Amino acid sequence: MPIKHKQVDPDDGRRRCEWAAGDPMLATYHDFEWGAPIRTSAGHLERMALEIFQCGLSWKIVLVKRPALRRCFEGFKVDRVAGFTKRDVDRLCGDSTIIRNRRKVEATIDNARVFQKIAKEHGSYCRWVDALPSKTPSQIKALYPLFKETFRFMGPETTKCYLMGFGKIPPEHEPGCWRRKQP
Repeated sequence: MPIKHKQVDPDDGRRRCEWAAGDPMLATYHDFEWGAPIRTSAGHLERMALEIFQCGLSWKIVLVKRPALRRCFEGFKVDRVAGFTKRDVDRLCGDSTIIRNRRKVEATIDNARVFQKIAKEHGSYCRWVDALPSKTPSQIKALYPLFKETFRFMGPETTKCYLMGFGKIPPEHEPGCWRRKQP
């Protein structure tokens, strides 16, 4: 689980990426989470699920629904989510506090099972994802088909957002944003 941060005042004088300017929830996510490393499998499963649930929606909706998603997916504990059944899928799809898209719910559960398989083969999901090469453009390009073939609902754009979300590839901060690395 991410560390709780005091909500950011988006009018604090710092320039942010346009998508995060003017909204305390988005500014807080931008300042403290976007691009920050994730150290647990549960954290990775949550970030991947949030990116999946965001497809076709605004990031603000996902952040508003995030506490309910955490509750319904039991803190994104991989073994718990991997054990969900069709009955759990039906329960989740009937819960109005979350984003009720059956394909996205099922993808999150199936992806938890893939996390388990990867952990069994590589010691942990974190070890596996941290070891993936991502220093050159060709290495980064190779990650997109890998994630699409390995996980459900992880097309190129979702994969890119997921990888940026935990800093595997650098987040694309806009010119003038205080978090943008200067050359």
